[in-house]
Amino acid sequence: MQDESVITNYHLEDDQLMDNTIRPESIDEYIGQEDVKENIRIFVEAAKMRNEPLDHVLLYGPPGLGKTTLAFIIAHELGTNIKTASGPSIEKSGDLAAILSSLEPGDVLFIDEIHRMPRYIEEILYPAMEDFSLDIIVGSEGNSRNIKIDLPPFTLVGATTRAGDLSAPLRDRFGITSKLQFYTVEELTDIIKRTARVLDVEIADEAACELAKRSRGTPRIANRLFKRVRDFALVKGNGKVDLAITEEALDRLKVDKLGLDNTDHELLLAIIEKFNGGPVGVEALSSSIGEEVTTIEDVYEPYLLQTGLLKRTSRGRIATDKAYQVLGIEKQ
Repeated sequence: MQDESVITNYHLEDDQLMDNTIRPESIDEYIGQEDVKENIRIFVEAAKMRNEPLDHVLLYGPPGLGKTTLAFIIAHELGTNIKTASGPSIEKSGDLAAILSSLEPGDVLFIDEIHRMPRYIEEILYPAMEDFSLDIIVGSEGNSRNIKIDLPPFTLVGATTRAGDLSAPLRDRFGITSKLQFYTVEELTDIIKRTARVLDVEIADEAACELAKRSRGTPRIANRLFKRVRDFALVKGNGKVDLAITEEALDRLKVDKLGLDNTDHELLLAIIEKFNGGPVGVEALSSSIGEEVTTIEDVYEPYLLQTGLLKRTSRGRIATDKAYQVLGIEKQ
């Protein structure tokens, strides 16, 4: 486990970050994302053999697929410390300067939601990534001067759900770019079983599989649902997570067989009932169900698109024939 003293400037809500107790520490413990994992293993080993810092790494994909976990694993495999920050928290050049100047040689700097970093902050980051130097202007207007600070070699790991929102100059400075995909049911089943072992909870194979099927291809959701089902097993059963208690808990949590929750149903129903099946713009859809546009685009749409329940066209969102079937609505 990473020493807590090297985990700084990183604050996320509980449901946005897997508990450190269940986070895999090494690349061998990490389940899924085989191509990404094996490529990173090779790049890390090559960097260590050359005694050089690893190239900067950009990880992108929908929320909850393990970008943060991979960043910690990269630091672990390199045998270095990790410093963490989030894009929205870096508001001033001094914020970035303070983070960069605290790095030790070979450290990993992880910036989550890097696409939300202000553009003028990005410009300060360019020389830091390319030349390991920091150019900052100090002093008031009319009495300002430029100071150049040499930085130790480091590896920046950026994570984003919106790679398209990154400026081209920033994106081009990442030597390694990896897209994380949704997980298979088999991979999620293995992840749930591993979580159960770590938390010392007995779980039946069929229960783990049922949880995996309803986890939207996402480990973070799988682990969150497992914890809630564990609560039901503890209070309403004997502590063992079996299929019956799993189905009861997930039904009470209103997570259906496809992993769709109330908001997914509300979104699809709005397209079908309020907008005649679409196409409808995301702004209109956002207003009709009371969800932020970014939440729809980042959290709900990727899975609905992946499962073929939603189409995204130049004119807007369209509910597919499969969506009508899942909701039990006859298409007019």
